[in-house]
Amino acid sequence: MKIKNNFLFLLFVLALVSCDKKSVFDEYKSVNNSWHKDSIVSFKLPQLDKAKKYDLFVNIRNNNDYPYNNLFLIVSLEQPDKKVLVDTLEYQMANPDGSLMGDGFSDVKLSKLVYKPNQTFDLKGDYTVKIQHANRQKGKIIGVQDLKGVTDVGFRIELK
Repeated sequence: MKIKNNFLFLLFVLALVSCDKKSVFDEYKSVNNSWHKDSIVSFKLPQLDKAKKYDLFVNIRNNNDYPYNNLFLIVSLEQPDKKVLVDTLEYQMANPDGSLMGDGFSDVKLSKLVYKPNQTFDLKGDYTVKIQHANRQKGKIIGVQDLKGVTDVGFRIELK
């Protein structure tokens, strides 16, 4: 009976993975439940078809230790010609009652945050994305040193 259950579970996982046909790139890096303000999470992107359009996402896994309603990120996209596009972004992470937004059945939630929709990659060569948090406590100038409750930072590219 155990072999049958394992087989059914494997089929279920394969079905879930095969349904994700839009995904071109999906990678995560662990920050061990506390993301230091100087820790920059970096992703080297695969070679992408310059004739196609893509939607880009920052993925954040966080848990109930996350103390804020929102998340501020500095995201940079370094192009092959060394030009760097930098965006400072704000995302809502919690509902008005304080419960975390995102997908998940336990206290760990996955938030798929839109970064750049309809993006093209016109230049041939390596693209790199770097992500850093920029949270601050209300009324404070110095940023939050260790952002508690964030377990993983990811980057995802989907075919438009």
